[in-house]
Amino acid sequence: MITSGAGQPLIRVLYDDSRADLRDAARPRPVRVYQWEPDEPLLASAPLVVVSHGTGGSGSTMRWLTRPLRAAGFRVVALDHHGNNFVDGYAPEGFLHVWERPRDVSFVLDALAAEQPGQPLGPVGVAGFSLGGHTAAALAGARVDPGILWAVLAGETPLPEIPEFPDALDAWRRTYPLDAAARRMVEAAAGDFSDPRVRAVFQVAPGVGALVTRESLAAVRVPVGIRWGGADTVNPYEADTRPYLEHIPTASGHSAGPDVRHDDFFAPEPADPTARVRVGGEAADFFVRHLGGPAA
Repeated sequence: MITSGAGQPLIRVLYDDSRADLRDAARPRPVRVYQWEPDEPLLASAPLVVVSHGTGGSGSTMRWLTRPLRAAGFRVVALDHHGNNFVDGYAPEGFLHVWERPRDVSFVLDALAAEQPGQPLGPVGVAGFSLGGHTAAALAGARVDPGILWAVLAGETPLPEIPEFPDALDAWRRTYPLDAAARRMVEAAAGDFSDPRVRAVFQVAPGVGALVTRESLAAVRVPVGIRWGGADTVNPYEADTRPYLEHIPTASGHSAGPDVRHDDFFAPEPADPTARVRVGGEAADFFVRHLGGPAA
């Protein structure tokens, strides 16, 4: 456990005994947690927002989202998803087993709830960028289509380029032959990973839209806010954002700007430095509306 200075998060690693470390199956799956508490003491039941990073990123780089949420008075937690964060390094499963990410969030919510026995967690929101946007939607009920997922893993449907791990699919196939066990894993991956504690979801430039079932999106009942970049070629609007926006009945959103690119949300020197500032503020406003104001 590491405690930082004022305005800095408490950083710790939690271990999920129900799943294995991707590099050592004898060890439990690690989930690094960055936890910010508001400057003013809150009730244990105060609203909480969990932030999920994009592919190959880290919760430590999501301050454009965590900072406005903290300023709005929320308890805020960001995660590092195992095998898909640059702090610990990459594993092919971290990029391709997208269903493990919502399980990370539910595991952390369980851990936080266990730390305040007898007091339920307050209403929970989840905000996510890129692949984290899908993670947030999965916690509201979005489910991957097992047929499409199998086609991607089998090479029948092209996998979008992964700059952080270009040979992720080849590396995955060296560990997972396309056999009956892989079929069972894909069927399980299409399960329901929703969490009833999640009351609202905010997606930024979400990914995996082409893999989710329209039926599962139509069944989402929590409020969903969506923002995207009009010049995003990594998670293009038509393939990745539009399915969420059009098929989730509770979804609403708008473009962050016609010239906003995917990397404007994370690059050290973005072409439009205002994009993530504006979207971060809109995310905070969204959660204030749907989770309620924090209770002192």
